Amino acid sequence: METFLEFVITKLVDAPEEVLVTKVEQGRKLIFKVEMRKSDVGKVIGRSGHTITAMRNLLNAAASRSGQQVLLQIVE
Repeated sequence: METFLEFVITKLVDAPEEVLVTKVEQGRKLIFKVEMRKSDVGKVIGRSGHTITAMRNLLNAAASRSGQQVLLQIVE
């Protein structure tokens, strides 16, 4: 999941070398914290939040197969 997330986000932003994805595990919960340039945050969120919602839905679908929950946070 982490590799998928990094791949998608680096394709959306202008500065892919500045994207940092950190995974934190808390029991059955996975938290992905994504850091990037402030100017790229809007590209990842998308118009009306559609892009980030789609990424969260895909991550949750993949995690539910193994009985986990996923949170995706953008750290500014």
